[in-house]
Amino acid sequence: MSSEFTRRDFLRHTGTAALVAATLSACSGGPASTGSVGAGSDKDLITAVIGYGNDQSWDPTQTASAFAMAGITHIYEGLLDTDPITREPYPALATALPADLSATTWAFTLRDGATWHDGKPVTADDVVFTFERVLDPQANVLIGNFFRAWLKEVKKTGDRAVELVFKFPFPDAAARLTIAKIMPKHVFGQPGGWDQAKGGKAVGSGPYKMVAHNPKSNTTFEAHAAYNGPRPATAKRMNWLTIVDAAARVAKISGGAAEAQIADNIPYANIDRLKGQGLTVEGGKGMNHLFLMFNTAAKPFDDVRVRQALHYAVDRRKMIDVALKGHGTPSSSFLNEGHPDHRPAKVVYDYDPEKAKALLKEAGVGNLTVNLMAVNVSWLADCLPTIAASWEAIGVRTTLEPQDTAALFTKMDQFQDYQVVAAASNPNQFGMDADLILHYNYVPGGLWMKYSHWEQSKDAKDLFALMDQATQEPEKAAKTALIHKYLDVIAEQAVLYPVVHTELMTAWDPKKLSGVRAQPYPGINLLQAKRT
Repeated sequence: MSSEFTRRDFLRHTGTAALVAATLSACSGGPASTGSVGAGSDKDLITAVIGYGNDQSWDPTQTASAFAMAGITHIYEGLLDTDPITREPYPALATALPADLSATTWAFTLRDGATWHDGKPVTADDVVFTFERVLDPQANVLIGNFFRAWLKEVKKTGDRAVELVFKFPFPDAAARLTIAKIMPKHVFGQPGGWDQAKGGKAVGSGPYKMVAHNPKSNTTFEAHAAYNGPRPATAKRMNWLTIVDAAARVAKISGGAAEAQIADNIPYANIDRLKGQGLTVEGGKGMNHLFLMFNTAAKPFDDVRVRQALHYAVDRRKMIDVALKGHGTPSSSFLNEGHPDHRPAKVVYDYDPEKAKALLKEAGVGNLTVNLMAVNVSWLADCLPTIAASWEAIGVRTTLEPQDTAALFTKMDQFQDYQVVAAASNPNQFGMDADLILHYNYVPGGLWMKYSHWEQSKDAKDLFALMDQATQEPEKAAKTALIHKYLDVIAEQAVLYPVVHTELMTAWDPKKLSGVRAQPYPGINLLQAKRT
């Protein structure tokens, strides 16, 4: 893996990502001069509260930061973009969807009059520049894992025309293209350009442009007047506050003098109170999950029976009832139950403490002591006592070590020793298809496989080969059968595997904001929302 893809890049990567970036130190929304820009009475302004940090990478090719990815969807465009809820693709910078999804070359013409936020025109050179970065094995950017297997090259065929050349037919490419946000060559092709993108510089062609960025405080946007695409800005200005602390976040949208009109990552315990104040609170069920990851280089976690035992021991129903207030589902596969490719895996970790004890005994493991490191995302931290109590009940002494995300993964980047990690993830930020979701975590050279020290094992190599076979299978039924086959392997091996899938809650004031749809992954999308 290239040295360019380092731990500083990780929080943009994780569903974590970046999902787990929510664990950065609690923030009240910043100083009044920046964090309180918008009073609720300003009809030209949408003020939003995001429950994740805005101080991770803003490089669209690298980030998985919940805050940054949500902002990027308002700032940048792909050739195609997808609806945030239905995930159906639509033409964005391109003028039309591909006519034949089974073809191995897709031709696109760019929208006439599309301009960057600095006024320069969007050209085919910008598209080629972006995809060269995505496909470059030396850059090894995060989203490259979603393209390199099937996309051979992108060629310029005119000033506003490009051709995508595939290695084999890949119908899922239409939805996948939204991940590759086209970026201006004249800005980010300059020396140090990608470091500037990482640090928060954003120049796109989308309906909103970034006008101020204050890490750990807020990010502000205003409408791009020259935008002529399919989903224009509906507000003149937006101010997004980053407030990781749950109580402070809820306070910003509570009461008659609430500053914000919308907030994501609503704690389950606050739902009824906010509804009682007249707010709409809706959830989105998807891939959001708490997972356990084992260090297979550390005994006894190299033994699959031990990993399975610790999963069987967890009282998932208690966790859902107590910590998640009913807003969760025990995992029966790596995919959530609402996913179209979901099928219960051959190994389902129903609560079975006796089976857990038997597996530990069969593995010859007794007097086991586990240190469980974890990110301190509020809902995940609430789940940790159930895990500890479940493991103690089968005789496994357990210590909990929740901590700041950056601190935890810095230790792992330095390959400091660990036993088990609990973290949060949601690959739905990138897309819905199973091939994409599994390649987020299970890919040779990927960070998660390096952290688990599993990628060099025979089991891992066999899994990767099976996943590649599924990627290249053009026939849907045959592809689904292969997906189910490798999902069974992932469940059985339990190297990095979900415990529960959760529901993410969004709250908004329907008297001040319309057109909002709650999404099943972190962040918000306001491209169709309006101040009322």
